[in-house]
Amino acid sequence: MNSKRYNNTKLALNIIEGILTFILIYFFVAAGFSDILVKKISIYVSNIYLQFIIFAVIVGGLLGIIFLPINYYSNYYLEHKYKLSNQTLYKWIWENTKGLFVSAAIGLPLLVFFFFVLNRFGTTWWLPLSIGLFFLSVILAQLVPVLILPIFYKVTPFQNEELKTRISNLAYNAGIKVSNIYSFDMSKNTKKANAAFTGLGKTKRILLGDTLIQNYSNAEIETVIAHELGHYKKKHIVKNLILGTFFSFFSLYLMAILYENSIGWFGFHSINQIAAIPILSLWAMLVGLIVSPTSNAISRKFEYEADQYAIDVTKKVSEFKSVLEKLTDQNLGDREPHPFVEWFFYSHPSIKKRILAIEKYALFNGFN
Repeated sequence: MNSKRYNNTKLALNIIEGILTFILIYFFVAAGFSDILVKKISIYVSNIYLQFIIFAVIVGGLLGIIFLPINYYSNYYLEHKYKLSNQTLYKWIWENTKGLFVSAAIGLPLLVFFFFVLNRFGTTWWLPLSIGLFFLSVILAQLVPVLILPIFYKVTPFQNEELKTRISNLAYNAGIKVSNIYSFDMSKNTKKANAAFTGLGKTKRILLGDTLIQNYSNAEIETVIAHELGHYKKKHIVKNLILGTFFSFFSLYLMAILYENSIGWFGFHSINQIAAIPILSLWAMLVGLIVSPTSNAISRKFEYEADQYAIDVTKKVSEFKSVLEKLTDQNLGDREPHPFVEWFFYSHPSIKKRILAIEKYALFNGFN
């Protein structure tokens, strides 16, 4: 099946990239190249913060160049091979360039903050960094729909008045005051379809991809939005913020301990040595292997709960099943991934498990 080959290829490329990244960074530090690079930079730059930024940009840039072929193959070639992309090569390069600038605008100040707390607080650097990341996540949740998303997509007010009324009623019943319902031109990049409930406070809004609007009935779209609103009604957004903060604190604490106790293996004597900092990224990848399956399991549980909410408020079981099936086909999702792959990598249950859960819930609660 195309979907199985597509997803297995993408997964294999991600795993290969992760393993190669770990090996390259380990070799970069163990072979002394990290220390050599810092010494070269220090000849021309005396400020340690500027040294760190230049070091990070060079290392990040080198990794980006090394993995450009994999990135091209995975995100451009495969998407065209399986007829999922609408991008020309020029547009793909341009979208990635915009993404790079946005990442730099967010990432570089974050790197400076990280290096500041590392120098200022020593072995307890992980605590102020965790607090800073929490506030950053709240700020980004507010800014993404109004500031960042429009950089990549044309966002316009939703025009279907009948469906807009249905969505507004769903939001009202969920206890959400949302007057902001928008569509965005997802089709400029992909043939895939999606919808989302994003933002916090006054920036809360419902977003519908034009690929969803064009290919699905009002009833089907209604169930998709009901699912997204279910995440709000079930307090998944707040829970994810709390859980994300916990995982962030736990991960950074564990990384701090491992980092401090391992720098001597590579001949370093201080955690704030710029040349030693790539070791921290090695531990970050390993800690991620521990945290990811747990966070994904929680995410899958939330998806089941949002599915149940969508059935409760719309009573449209057949339409909901239909839209999930069609979205899986349109997005070329793997209907039945290997159990280990689903457990470790998937933040959403497979479509087979979701449909079975919906049918079981609908039967138990007397829905047709």
